Amino acid sequence: MAAEARASYDVAIIGGGVIGCAVAYFLAADPGFDGTVAVIERDPSYEDCSTTRSAGSIRQQFSTPENIQMSLFGRAFLDSVGEALAVEGERPDIGFVERGYLFLASEATKAALEASHAIQKAHGADNVLLAPAEIEARFPWLSAEGVAVGSLGLSGEGWFDPASLLHAFRRKARSLGALYLRDEVTGIERTGGRVAALTMASGVRIACGAVVNAAGPRAGRVAALAGIDLPVTAKKRFVFVFDCREDLPGCPLVIDPAGVYFRPESGKFIGGVSPAPENDPDCFDLEVDYSWFDDRVWPRLAARVKAFEAVKMAGAWAGHYDYNTVDQNAVLGPHPETRNFFFANGFSGHGLQQSPAAGRATAELIVHGAYRTLDLGRFGYARFAAGEPVRELAVV
Repeated sequence: MAAEARASYDVAIIGGGVIGCAVAYFLAADPGFDGTVAVIERDPSYEDCSTTRSAGSIRQQFSTPENIQMSLFGRAFLDSVGEALAVEGERPDIGFVERGYLFLASEATKAALEASHAIQKAHGADNVLLAPAEIEARFPWLSAEGVAVGSLGLSGEGWFDPASLLHAFRRKARSLGALYLRDEVTGIERTGGRVAALTMASGVRIACGAVVNAAGPRAGRVAALAGIDLPVTAKKRFVFVFDCREDLPGCPLVIDPAGVYFRPESGKFIGGVSPAPENDPDCFDLEVDYSWFDDRVWPRLAARVKAFEAVKMAGAWAGHYDYNTVDQNAVLGPHPETRNFFFANGFSGHGLQQSPAAGRATAELIVHGAYRTLDLGRFGYARFAAGEPVRELAVV
């Protein structure tokens, strides 16, 4: 049953993308929570939302154990979405395609890929290392020239529809009593080392018992309203859509040693590449530089897959990473001094796949005062002051 607007909430969530909606759902669904929840979203159409502009993938091939564990939980949750997020008998379908990731490493990056593979296997990921000849035998359309080793996800990896998961979380959270407010937070009031209230662009003031920063690329700006320095900013990424006249049987999501990736999508292919750090400014615009496809993406595609020599670009879009500039890992948990201000930020392109785990973890901290399932304490904000970054090496 939908909640009615009020002047005070037990938990206010700033940002109604997939992270904010996951937090709202796991809070409202926790038997130990009987409070009120408000989700504040500036654009309920989600037209410019990072979630809906995501490439929509999930993998366990990370270098950080906690990321592997979060994505393993996320994959298991995707299997239960129809039941867990059903509302009035309507079961959501996120269209999951289980095809795996194929990371390709050169001789220079072989050792790092093998080390990450060992960590992944130790934490339950289902993948395998392949020699160049094995890669070409499994995928005859793919050239392994310049490849020293590959890592292929055998199960638990693939892609799905981001908007479907977002709206499934949102609809279920609302059915459990969470209220969604169309507004934008412009001020955060602090009293005695705690957040006391939020002020909105509309002029509304909301008192709150706890605040969750789930503002995605704008998380740094939101934290600054509370006088907190959060190293998270917006980094733009292009996704190009292209046609290929030939079929590529069993095509997974392939990541070239140069960082260019591609995968099938609705009879076409999508692909892209992240820019070098020196050519990756902070920005919030969504303009597409189409020259990137011809200059940086297509040459690597054509070198890796002969059939891609004759591809035709069919479209493109841009989205934003909520990029953690320190170590490209999530920032989770309460601020060390402002204890009722919780972070759910800095996923650096992994937020969609980690949203179930991040939502559950944040809800556990708020309701129970501690992590109850996965211990994600390494992702706490205190690591920045301590000079103890948790670096993720497998950022695509």
